Amino acid sequence: MSDLAPVIRGNAAWAEQNNRLHDETIDALAGAGIFKLRVPTRFGGYEADTRTIVDVAAELGRIDGSTAWTASVYWIPTWMVGLFPDHVQDEVFSTPDVRVCGTLSPSAMAAPADGGVIVNGKWGFISGAWHSQWQEIVAIQVDAEGTPMPILALVPMADLRIVDDWDTSGLRGTGSVSTVAQDVFVPADRVLPLGAILGGQSASQANAGASIYRAPLLPVASASSVGSVLGMARGAMEAFLERLPNRKITYTGYESQAAAPRTHLQVAEAAMKIDEAEFHAHRLAELVDGKAGRGEPWSVAERVRARAEMGGVVRRGKAAVDILAQASGGSSIYSDVPIQRIARDIAAVNLHALMHPDTNAELYGRILCGLEPDTLYV
Repeated sequence: MSDLAPVIRGNAAWAEQNNRLHDETIDALAGAGIFKLRVPTRFGGYEADTRTIVDVAAELGRIDGSTAWTASVYWIPTWMVGLFPDHVQDEVFSTPDVRVCGTLSPSAMAAPADGGVIVNGKWGFISGAWHSQWQEIVAIQVDAEGTPMPILALVPMADLRIVDDWDTSGLRGTGSVSTVAQDVFVPADRVLPLGAILGGQSASQANAGASIYRAPLLPVASASSVGSVLGMARGAMEAFLERLPNRKITYTGYESQAAAPRTHLQVAEAAMKIDEAEFHAHRLAELVDGKAGRGEPWSVAERVRARAEMGGVVRRGKAAVDILAQASGGSSIYSDVPIQRIARDIAAVNLHALMHPDTNAELYGRILCGLEPDTLYV
């Protein structure tokens, strides 16, 4: 990670200005094996466990939120490739350091065709699309009786059109553009029912015995996402403490911000929030890795708790960054001060539909109150 840090940090401003990661950053991540963490070992990957994913993302997040988020997003669809038939995996993983972007939003339609489906539609928030070779898509397929069914499919990026619409307040460097399919044919062997995948089923024989494929999609996705948030919070603390010795509190008697009791309270509160975020991130990783290692089935309550743990990390990580950003004073709004970018990046994560703390807390409370989930995404 020490070799990666200068490259990522050196290109962070460029990524912010150009709305995508720099090619040099992508190459450095590939060289460090970041894109192999969720690739099956038979293709030269590491089949890394969830705790490793959390900790690696946290280290990346300390350096740059957009880089960490993009890496985390790549890990999820890459893992999902391992659920497809083995010969499909052979095709995808034949590309060294392959990058697969994706989404779980069914914002396209799929029509049955001879040997597969024809897909039309548009997907937004496709992080890392600029540097991907494949995209995992979700579309709604309607059968002859008019019954809709969400499907999951793999499509080469060459078959899709990128819409350069990523101009945002946070996570600018992720390049989370929109992609469009216009009469794209997808062979049947690259299509799976989304409901089966959410239910923990797989079409792969080769990965049947692999521990990392014994967990359902949503807990895996939840655990893949939280490390970047934890890392951003840690990065905010480091950035704050780095500036602290040279700061005073203007228009007060404090010549040193470090001497002010209010600063002590702010730093302590932020540190505790970061510790709490780490606790929930690692407890989520332990839940996923523990059940996968033991080969135990997942209850609905456990699936929902995975989402609640994710929301807990986001809530506490953002709270810590907000405290530190507020304590950083007016000079922190300059673009060369890292904490303003961290604050915007973690705010963007907090608004993510799947990661929003309130959404996940409500779902968890619903289960604790004895009700069934009101969503398929558990």
